[in-house]
Amino acid sequence: ELLIIEEKLSNDAQFISTEDPASHNLDEVFICYPGFFAISIYRIANFFFLQNIPLLPRILCEYAHEKTGIDIHPGASIQSPFFIDHGTGIVIGETAQIGINCKIFQGVTLGALSVKRSLKNKKRHPTLEDNCMIYSNSTILGGDTIIGSNTIIGGNVWITESIPKDARVYREHGYEIKIK
Repeated sequence: ELLIIEEKLSNDAQFISTEDPASHNLDEVFICYPGFFAISIYRIANFFFLQNIPLLPRILCEYAHEKTGIDIHPGASIQSPFFIDHGTGIVIGETAQIGINCKIFQGVTLGALSVKRSLKNKKRHPTLEDNCMIYSNSTILGGDTIIGSNTIIGGNVWITESIPKDARVYREHGYEIKIK
């Protein structure tokens, strides 16, 4: 199992290094990238979570949250490779599912529509299929919400329903300038 974690982390680091034009090499990703740090801690915590070891997975993820501002619940299902860019303010809920080759940016929330205790054993958080990119400060909510593969979600978008594959979702900005 440790070899699987190591393989996933190697794939994550390579994906980050390949996809980020600011990356100079793998050593930089391993040492300097808060997104990689949070993903690393998550992968270890997820292993313990799946072994039904209580408390330790949450302690590990809260440590990463404190250090990076990235809050990943150890119960989330995140495939590899995965890329968190910048990262501060990201929230990934317990029942979120993320496919391969997904990228998310700072301020993204993959959250629940409701926090009722009675929903504890239900899927409350969204699914990102493969090859999705979610730009800064977008909020995607709900256990029935599926973002189809190869979809790009623009910044500052609020989503509570499924989006088909190959879609481009963005917020149309508009404002009025009044000159006195």
